[in-house]
Formats: sequence, structure tokens, C-alpha cells
Amino acid sequence: MEVLNLLQAVHGLGLRKFFFGGIGPLGCIPNQIATSLAPSGKCVSFVNDLVGMFNTRLRSLVDQLNTKHPEAIFIYGNTYGAFGDILNNPTAYGFKVIDRGCCGVGRNEGQVTCLPFSIPCRERNQYMFWDAFHPTQAVHQILAQRAYTGPPSDCYPINLQQMALL
Repeated sequence: MEVLNLLQAVHGLGLRKFFFGGIGPLGCIPNQIATSLAPSGKCVSFVNDLVGMFNTRLRSLVDQLNTKHPEAIFIYGNTYGAFGDILNNPTAYGFKVIDRGCCGVGRNEGQVTCLPFSIPCRERNQYMFWDAFHPTQAVHQILAQRAYTGPPSDCYPINLQQMALL
């Protein structure tokens, strides 16, 4: 309920354009894959199921807020879907490595970690992940572009470019 109170407060101050970015498939990050909670090369499905429930409720909240506040616009960014598309078609986006991080990859009891003072990989744009948890700049650029100009499956009910023109 705290989030709704905060939204009411900033709406009361005059803010009328809101973007809510969903959560990506956390069960597919190298840290989760290294836990061996899923078959080799697969994502941890129960983690993705939890994220999916959150995202479904977040999109529903966007619909509720748009109905309750017709003078404002609330947008849901489908990070899960866009990120999943990249994971399922990595070569189409120029990625060669989708299961480990680029920065100083080391192994610590099965966990992929970034090592201090390590040298990052040379071909950063070919890696989906910077470390065991975070996508690379190349992935963020794709996600941002899809939110800005993408169809309603990427950014709902309108994209950020359309919102900027309102």
C-alpha cells in the first residue's frame, strides 16, 4: 500500500506520466542457473513463475490506475517478454554468450562472481550478462529501445515515444 500512497502523493503534485518496468526472467540469470535448481542449460522455473505473478499484477495495476486517473497515463514495460525474446534468439541480437558474465568470471562454490581488479572480456557486446546478476549495457540498450518504440507487447498500453508526445 505504500507504493499507492507514494503514487497518490506525486500525482497530487502534478505528475501525469508514469512508467512501471516489469521484472525480467530472474530464473535465467547466471547466478540462478549456477544453483543447479534446474536442468543443465535451463532457467529456474519457480523463480520465473514468481516473477511472472508479480508482472501480471503490475500490469493489472496499470490498467486500474489508467481507469482511476484518466487525466494521467500509466505504462507497463514488459521487461520479462523482451528479455525472454533476447534469451530465445540471442544471435539475432548479436549475443554469443548468454549463460555467464563478462567481467572477471570466477567460480565460487558454483556461483559465478565478478572478481576484484579483473579484466572484463574484450567482446562485451557479445555477452548478455556483465556479471552473475546484471545484464550488459548492450541488453539495456535493446530493452530501452523496445520500451521507447515497441508494440503493446513490449510497452503497454502505449510506448514511451507515444507517451512523450502526449
